[in-house]
Order: sequence, then C-alpha cells, then structure tokens
Amino acid sequence: MEIVYGEGTEIVAGDIALTAGCNLAFVAVVMSLADAGDEVILPTLWYFNHQMTLDLLGVQTVSLPTNAAEGFLPSVEECAKLITPKTKAIALVSPNNPTGAIYPPALLASFAKLAHSHNLALILDETYRDFILDSSPHGLFAAPSMPPWRDYLVHLFSFSKSYAIPGFRLGSIAASPAFLKHVETALDCLQICPPRVPQIALATNDLLPALRPSIRTNSLAIAARHDLFRRSLPSTWFIGSQGGYYAFIRHPFDGVKSDAVCQRLAEEIGVVSLPDRFFSNSEVGEVVDAGKWMRFSVANVDDEQITRVCERLKESETRFLWPMRP
Repeated sequence: MEIVYGEGTEIVAGDIALTAGCNLAFVAVVMSLADAGDEVILPTLWYFNHQMTLDLLGVQTVSLPTNAAEGFLPSVEECAKLITPKTKAIALVSPNNPTGAIYPPALLASFAKLAHSHNLALILDETYRDFILDSSPHGLFAAPSMPPWRDYLVHLFSFSKSYAIPGFRLGSIAASPAFLKHVETALDCLQICPPRVPQIALATNDLLPALRPSIRTNSLAIAARHDLFRRSLPSTWFIGSQGGYYAFIRHPFDGVKSDAVCQRLAEEIGVVSLPDRFFSNSEVGEVVDAGKWMRFSVANVDDEQITRVCERLKESETRFLWPMRP
C-alpha cells in the first residue's frame, strides 16, 4: 500500500480482510453497515453490481447525479443535500466504471471530510487504481490534513485487474479492525475465505512488489490505447470521460436510444458496447442526455482493433440510416 499511496501510509495486517473478489467485498460491507430501509448514496452513473447489491439487501439507493459538462465527477455540495438520518454511506468508484472518470485527490478528500463530519462510511472502490499514471490516487491514508482514515474509510480493491487473475476471485477490504469484525461475520455466512491459490501465489517471495513494473507497463499501454481511441473516434461521437478501462461516449444519432445503437453495432458490425441504461435509473431523469451514452472498453484490444472499431463507428453513420444529431 505504501508503494501506491506514498510514504507515511499506515496500514497493518489487522486493517485488511481478503474476499473472493471485490463484488463480495461490497456485499459484506453493505451488510455490515446498513439495514433494510437505510440509504446509501451512489453517483449516477453507477457500477450496476453496487446498485443490485443494495436492491437485494433492501437498502435504498440514493442517486447523486453527474453530467458530462463536469466530466461525470460527483458534486460534494449536491451530495451533502442528499444526506438524511437514514444515510449510512457514500460509495464512490475511481477510476469509475462505467464512465472512466478519475476522481481528483482533492475531490476524494472533500468527500472524505463530508463523510467524517456526518459520521458516515466512505466506501471507496479502487479496482482500477493502478491504471492511474499519477504518483498517488489520493492522500486519504497518509495526509496529515485528513481525519484518521479508520474513522470513516472503507477501502475496496480487486487483484483481478492489476494482477491479471480475474478467474481466481481475490479482493480486499481496508478498514478499522472493529468494523472488520462485523465484515468477517458476514463473510463467514457467504464465502468463508477466498481461494487459496492466488493468496499463496501473490504472497510468495515478495511477488507483489516485483510485479509493480509490469503493472506500470500495462498502465502505459492502456493510456496509449485511450489516446489512440480519442484520436481515431469520428468527430460526431463525443467523449464524456475516459480512464481506467473505459471511455463513455455519446452517440450521434438523433432520437435514437443507446440500447438500439448498441444492439445494431453488435449484431451488424461486430462492435460490443453497453448502453447507459445499465448504469442508472434513467427513466427518472437521473442522467443528462439519458439514452445517448455508451460504455466502451479499451483494456483488452490492440491498436489495430481500436482503429477498426472507430472505422466501423463511422460506417454506422451511413449504414444505419438514422438521422444525425445537429
């Protein structure tokens, strides 16, 4: 953790719980924080597994709208207006899934202070943190100006992306030992421990530090793909934000929902993307320009494929025979 978050980061073994993937980490954390009828604030657009977890547990999702004009970054001031006596946590994902937006350290610090001042948990999912090229994603663990992190922060991480072991399911929670006792009770009723193989492999002979150079190489490669995608995308397709694995794109077709665009792209020209409807309750007006946005991933494609995707997007403008947005 000190390699990522810098000198002065104070995290010991008792602050960490391992889980069978980061999704299970979120489930166990919410079970430990909230009862049915309580509230958790999620920025819209959200990672759909988080919202589905809240639904399954009977916890109310409170939407914090974001928009392209602000780079899909959530507003601390607007979040403060949503806090009620039933609010138990604010949950953030950075770099974001689906938008790719990278939350600046100052923004995360402001959310941390807001959560701490209201005695709320700040759940911070940093599954894609190693694909940020800056020196440190934030100073929540170490900055002397911040409240003690164990008082409010519940940090989630997935080894799947950074260390390329998605099938083995290994995630982690960093939080106060007192809170982790409740989390471990929940985990004991779900999946008692994560698979042993990745635990043993990653703990062997200082393997994690040894893999940091390759992670940096992968991060640079993904950044280059983002740049190529940005340069190759037809001018009629608009990038709202990008980072981590994802780019969030507004399609150019007038009066056409992104569901229909995604379906035809997949079926007719072999380009797979996801519509914004998957990441919000867009029918209640939580997203500006709802129905016009799509998530693309650049993580597992090469330069030739990125170029070909952009060529096919351009082709769709004439092939689909839909009116174009002015």
